Amino acid sequence: SPAQKLVFNRVNGKRPPLLLQQISAPEECYTLAHEENVRFVYEAWQQVEQQLDGSRSGESACGPVQYVEKTPNPGLKNFVPIDLEEWWAQQFLAKIENGL
Repeated sequence: SPAQKLVFNRVNGKRPPLLLQQISAPEECYTLAHEENVRFVYEAWQQVEQQLDGSRSGESACGPVQYVEKTPNPGLKNFVPIDLEEWWAQQFLAKIENGL
C-alpha cells in the first residue's frame, strides 16, 4: 500500500509562536512584472487544457497535441517521479527533530 501523506493543519490559521522563532524565512516580495508573468502563463495553460479537452471530445480538428512516446526509453524503465509534498513534509519534520 502507498505511504500515507502527512497533512499539517494550523490552529486558527496561525503558526505556533515556537515555530516562528525557530524557522524564519525571508519574506518574498513579488513585483508587478512577476505577477503579470504568472498570470500570463496560468491563462495560457488554461487555454491549452481547454483545447486539449475539446480535441479529446472531438470538438476541434486542430489544436495542441499531447506528446506520447511510441517506444519508451529503456534508461527510464525504473524512473519514479518524486512526490514533492511528501519531500517537503520530510524536510519539515527533519528540521523540527533537529531543532533548527
